[in-house]
Amino acid sequence: MLNQNQIPLLDALKANGARPHAPFYTPGHKLGEGISQPLADLLGKAVFQADLTELANLDNLFAPQSVIQEAQQLAAEAFGASQTWFLVNGSTCGIEAAILATCGTGDKIILPRNVHSSAIAGLILSGAIPIFLNPEYDPVLDIAHSITPNAVQAALQQHPDAKAVLIVYPTYYGVCGDLSAIANITHQYNIPLLVDEAHGAHFAFHSELPTPALAVGADLTVQSIHKVLGAMTQASMLHIQGNRIDGDRISKALQLLQSTSPSYLLLASLDAARQQMALHGKMLMSRTLQLAEEARTRISQIPGLSFLSPPLKGGLGGSPGFVTLDKTRLTVTVSGLGLTGFEADEILDEKFAVTAEFASLQHLTFIISLGNTPADIEQLVQAFTTLAKEYRRSNLTVKNQVWLNLDKTLDYAFQLSPREAFFAVSEILPLTQTNKRICAEIVCPYPPGIPVLMPGEAIAKPVLDYLQQIQAMGGLIGGCADSSFRTLKVVKE
Repeated sequence: MLNQNQIPLLDALKANGARPHAPFYTPGHKLGEGISQPLADLLGKAVFQADLTELANLDNLFAPQSVIQEAQQLAAEAFGASQTWFLVNGSTCGIEAAILATCGTGDKIILPRNVHSSAIAGLILSGAIPIFLNPEYDPVLDIAHSITPNAVQAALQQHPDAKAVLIVYPTYYGVCGDLSAIANITHQYNIPLLVDEAHGAHFAFHSELPTPALAVGADLTVQSIHKVLGAMTQASMLHIQGNRIDGDRISKALQLLQSTSPSYLLLASLDAARQQMALHGKMLMSRTLQLAEEARTRISQIPGLSFLSPPLKGGLGGSPGFVTLDKTRLTVTVSGLGLTGFEADEILDEKFAVTAEFASLQHLTFIISLGNTPADIEQLVQAFTTLAKEYRRSNLTVKNQVWLNLDKTLDYAFQLSPREAFFAVSEILPLTQTNKRICAEIVCPYPPGIPVLMPGEAIAKPVLDYLQQIQAMGGLIGGCADSSFRTLKVVKE
């Protein structure tokens, strides 16, 4: 057992910043002396004394031998991994590295159709061929859950030469599928199970939360420590266990994807966040769960509002694509107030200073974390109370035309691999001229950054109609070159 009280990287950073010396190295602000005064007024000078480079006593992220190595070993133990890498380019680079480390050009990888855009970037970088599976879909709530074990089994029977399976666990809504069963199926083919656990870094620290991916058989998982724990934005971790993943390939992939000038502020925040959770994680998660339960109980009493609820104990009411729910993730259905999620989001933000994580057609989703307070919950409850009283309209009828459901009528077979389409000669056309053309860019409502179109796919009119519907209701279309979504980049014929 390692001493989880230690914060080796943070201590080294603090010591170096306090050491009297003449700095003739990057960054140019020299321990804050050259920083802009408005920025110093906002952040204070202390933060810049810790904004250092890879000095001899601060180790090297790409070849760690001292304090970074020690910090990563402590993190591996705390999160239940055999080896951990610190990420300063977010979980995005972790997902990309996972795909690069397991797949080469032409290799198949099985993954859900509601995967994050970072996985598509991984396909483009690696040249891998996606075998997409449809997640289980709730047509009443218009929410996609996880892919099911049966779907994975069928895909592997059809594609036994696949090199890896990638799962999203939990989804953006906090839904967790049957990861244990999927791991067992995947390992029967002796290939690794990769997990996008960006929103599940807290799972390891309380029994009332879903079981962490590593504990149910994942070979690799990527966690955004900044999303739900106490690290700074962009600070994440990649963990592996077992022998199905080559650690050296992960290291080499990360050398391609991460900055050669990593931020020590981000690295130190990972070290500190790990120590905080290792020492106080259960207490912090207990308090967070209590706040979430209070919010859920009080908002449930407001007429017109409902929740995405966890299955009953013992799995009753659940399904293979929805086994459990992260109780700190609060998804409120507002369509019963006659409002879209986009409208409700704007009202809550502008009128009541309550900001959700993201909005969708019928819902608002809130992340309740260790940084929230009872005052935050009170403000949230009061905002919803007033919203229901003063902004309610006739019931809203929302056409459940989620993009995943389009798969029943459309063929999502790729005309080109994502890599081929991304690098192909392309042209930009008005939307009206893109039907049946091959898409050459990633198109996704953001957040949550789940692609609706991606390079290599044939564009279909119902997909364009759906995206325009999202835009008309206040959603943002991201990823594509034209942010107004009047044109699209397609492969030139």
